[in-house]
Amino acid sequence: MNPTRPPVLIAGAGPAGLVAALTLLQNGIPVRIIDKDPNPRIGQRGPGIWPRSLELFNFLNVPEVNDLGKPAPKIRSYKPGSLEPLTESSINPHLEPTPTIPFHVPKLMGQQLLDVILRRHLEKFSCTVEMGTELRSIEQSDEGITAVLAKNGTLETFDTKWVIGADGAKGVMRKQLGLTFFGETRDDVRMVMGDIRLHGVGLDRTYWHRFGNFKERGVSLRPTDEIGEDGWQFVIFDADTDLTKLAQNEELIMEIMTSVLPMEVTFNKIVWVSEFRANIRMVNKLSEGRGFVVGDAAHVHSPTGGQGLNSGVQDAFNLGWKLALVEKGLADKSLLETYNAERLPVVSEMLDRTTKILNQAVKSENMTAPRSPILFMLGINYRFSNIVLDEFAIPGKPINAYGVLDEEHLEAGDRAPDAPNMLQVGHGESDVKTLFSLYRPSYHTVLVFVPSLAGATTILGALEAYDKSVVRSAVVLPSSAADVTVASPADLVLVDQEGHAYSAYLVEAAQTRVFVIRPDGVVGAIVHGVEGMKKYFSGIFLGV
Repeated sequence: MNPTRPPVLIAGAGPAGLVAALTLLQNGIPVRIIDKDPNPRIGQRGPGIWPRSLELFNFLNVPEVNDLGKPAPKIRSYKPGSLEPLTESSINPHLEPTPTIPFHVPKLMGQQLLDVILRRHLEKFSCTVEMGTELRSIEQSDEGITAVLAKNGTLETFDTKWVIGADGAKGVMRKQLGLTFFGETRDDVRMVMGDIRLHGVGLDRTYWHRFGNFKERGVSLRPTDEIGEDGWQFVIFDADTDLTKLAQNEELIMEIMTSVLPMEVTFNKIVWVSEFRANIRMVNKLSEGRGFVVGDAAHVHSPTGGQGLNSGVQDAFNLGWKLALVEKGLADKSLLETYNAERLPVVSEMLDRTTKILNQAVKSENMTAPRSPILFMLGINYRFSNIVLDEFAIPGKPINAYGVLDEEHLEAGDRAPDAPNMLQVGHGESDVKTLFSLYRPSYHTVLVFVPSLAGATTILGALEAYDKSVVRSAVVLPSSAADVTVASPADLVLVDQEGHAYSAYLVEAAQTRVFVIRPDGVVGAIVHGVEGMKKYFSGIFLGV
């Protein structure tokens, strides 16, 4: 293979494709990313970003998502034909802020803005999306993949090692890999959604408004300044109108809105519009040979629960660090099988859960009913994975990949908790850190909880055998520790001043315990010491 050619081709530059690209680039793996659309996509589309995804963007060093995203406004419904409020509710469950969950408020950010932010981060690595470039077909061999691309009517043959299909539900990658896409298309849930600029007399921009009803004719309007100071994301339900025709007829959209909205409305511009029907489908597996699918190319959800975009970027993050280690020659190709083994049960349980929410919404005629805390995705786990190791867990528990967060229990395969106000000591400097500031997609972080620095010597000695670029170490001492200024071979020595880390990781001050945090912020191992740590890494790295 030509050494200047990127070893990874990514087809599709929505959020999942962009996260796959950024994860690989941060791991030092060059990528080529293409998208068949000639211009970047416009539209809010699915704007909900849940806490687990906010953590992911934090690990990728993309703080703008949390900083610029807006909390969901309260939803107001009204008495028919009037602006007199009937009910006021919150779509998101309340989550008390705790030291372990720094991003406890779900945020709304349109995909148009999210794409722009992620593209800017790719540009830091001199990587830009090639627009108007379509994946037509692939041919696999043991050594790589030959892809046929089309741009401006010209075909190009591109040799690469791996292809990630992030090309959506209608994309070609899934078909090229021969994957099935079983499920259902629901005709009882159809709507037209889009972005519009309008001014309604008395229409308060601090609320998300619901007029009419879901069964017959209804309009939902959510304010968003991303479109303009008079911008709204709208959803129209109408049982008696051909929604395919409605999506293509701006006059009819305004007509229906005028008939439902109980105030004088001045329409400025319809920015983007699309018909939506609930499709609930998933692949039988997420990869074949050197080809993978992520996001909508692999699974499509009902809109209730807003898990689609979130699960797509989490697919990409799970795959990215593993593919990077294999491409660097540090891990065996078999590591890539765990992408499918870990993500498929999560996606399957998620589809089941979001479909139940959809059925309840149809039954109650309320598409914006309050959501369950499970949707925060903080309880998603890979406890069942064959590459995680827990020397303390009770074996034989049933798989519950898409669970509710339980802060009283922590097992290998769970999301790693955060802990603030960790005092960094040694190396002639002192600084306050959070555990989340240590976790990054290009290396494992070994947390060594010990009563004193001397107790970490053997474990840190064993870590010398591993490549420093992909394994970092941090000794975590209780606030009572005395020898904190002694020199240590650890990358970091942290004193848990307020006990948040010991509490979150369920460790007593007198205990020694080792946690290996994977590059995707998942607890890879919880072990007593050196032997367990070696055993975990032998399942990840080659030749150790």
